[in-house]
Order: sequence, then structure tokens, then C-alpha cells
Amino acid sequence: MSELIHTLNITGMTCGGCSGRVARVLEATPGVLKAEISHETDSGVVTTSADISASQVIEIVKSTGFEASA
Repeated sequence: MSELIHTLNITGMTCGGCSGRVARVLEATPGVLKAEISHETDSGVVTTSADISASQVIEIVKSTGFEASA
């Protein structure tokens, strides 16, 4: 299986709870293999299967109430 690594800028997170929430929602999504999210650096590195695009990952982050861009 091919994997893709998406590096994101994520804004609006203010604490570890915020970054934890984003990571939990992402990792509960089929096709997302791993999500490393940091509120300290306003960033995330998300590993997905090849059938998940960067725009889909961004939409998932936005659904948690934060802004994201690639």
C-alpha cells in the first residue's frame, strides 16, 4: 500500500487538548494511518493511504473547528 505524508499549517489551537482532538478525529478516519499534531508549532504531519488527498485531510481538520492549509 502506498502512503502519503501531508504537512499542514493548522491555526486556532491553543492547548494540548486542541491538538489531541484534531489527532483523534484524524486517526479515527479510515485511510488515516498516523497524525502528529502540535499546537506549539501550529502544524501537523498526517500519514494516509494513497486514496486520501491533502484537501480531504484539510476538510477533516476544519470539521474540528480549526483552520488548515497545506
